[in-house]
Amino acid sequence: MHSMITTAQRLDILRSLVVRRIQTERGEGVISMAIAVLVIAFLGVAMWVAFKGFASDTNSRVGDQVTKIGQ
Repeated sequence: MHSMITTAQRLDILRSLVVRRIQTERGEGVISMAIAVLVIAFLGVAMWVAFKGFASDTNSRVGDQVTKIGQ
């Protein structure tokens, strides 16, 4: 006897394969997004530290120049 797979059975097999693939890759997007958020956060902190140092140095230089002008 020859075993035949019906169209409905083929669709069920295909559907189960697709669902299984989606379920195994479900968390990958969340993990990638979390890594991207952490990278951007570290870049933001680095930029803030650099800006703060730049602003402090500029404030010091301006203060020195104002003092020289006032003498």
